[in-house]
Amino acid sequence: AVVDEAHDFVRLFMNGDGVGEVVLGASSSVLCRMLADAYQPTIRPGDEIVVAEAGHEANIDPWLRLEAAGARIRWWRVDPATGHASLDGLRDVLDARTRIVAFPHVSNLLGEIVDVAAVTEAAHAVGARVVVDGVAYAPHRAMDVTRWDVDWYAFSTYKVYGPHMAAMWGRRDALAELEGPNHFFVDKDDVPYKFELGGVNHEGCAGLLGTRDYLGVLADLPEPERLDRAGVEKAFEVMTACELPAQRRLIQYLRSKERVRIIGPAHAELSRVGTISFVHSSKTSRIITKAVDRSGIAIRHGHMYAYRLCEALGLDPEDGVVRVS
Repeated sequence: AVVDEAHDFVRLFMNGDGVGEVVLGASSSVLCRMLADAYQPTIRPGDEIVVAEAGHEANIDPWLRLEAAGARIRWWRVDPATGHASLDGLRDVLDARTRIVAFPHVSNLLGEIVDVAAVTEAAHAVGARVVVDGVAYAPHRAMDVTRWDVDWYAFSTYKVYGPHMAAMWGRRDALAELEGPNHFFVDKDDVPYKFELGGVNHEGCAGLLGTRDYLGVLADLPEPERLDRAGVEKAFEVMTACELPAQRRLIQYLRSKERVRIIGPAHAELSRVGTISFVHSSKTSRIITKAVDRSGIAIRHGHMYAYRLCEALGLDPEDGVVRVS
């Protein structure tokens, strides 16, 4: 009952009820790898897969591995000066052979919110499926897979105040195209079980229901466990109102420093989230992070699993950026 209730909550959380189903797993990295493996038998030589240079490696490497099955990889590149990946740049690599477009809703290094609905519309126009990494978006704004019309959308529940698990929502017709990794005697139409090899973590599912109640408290519901879609949206309005002042203060401070380069949008408005990265012209990211950590402020440095993005931006991936999130 707890497992079923957790699936119901996550579908509500992602606004995917009635359109698709939720698959739970250990992490977004695991779920993206599982999805790519499920697509592998369907790939034919010459099929094209578009991957975003701005992406987390979890939604890049699994698709690159399909080259062994005959897929051709095409890259949605970023502007090396800004990190922005334009919609026109995407359209340049889409054609009738495109099967899959894999991209992040928010780069976990840049913080810029990608127009998922516009990307999905462009991909669907050539008959392609979209696989969206929502890990860096989900803690900051309410997900809405139905409105965006996506095919696949993954996020990590442990990045959204919950247990160390992840969820992937799939549109029903997209789910029906794949066999799934579970045993041969599991019916092809038994979703999500055909994708949840070995079952899901029961304790984690109980923890997910704690997240539901937490959102209900933020939304000021009299019975938090009776969270509805309006409550989800209200909870994220509350969180956004908390985040924006700090986000603006930090961006304003960084922009006042001549030797600092903000990686990603140099503004603090609603089209970005509070994942803010920067580099210094003379100090390494490692040195800055260690100094700030000693002051009791926990930030990180490195490539943040956006290794290829760092290379595209001309940064040493090992030193990477300073990231405040």
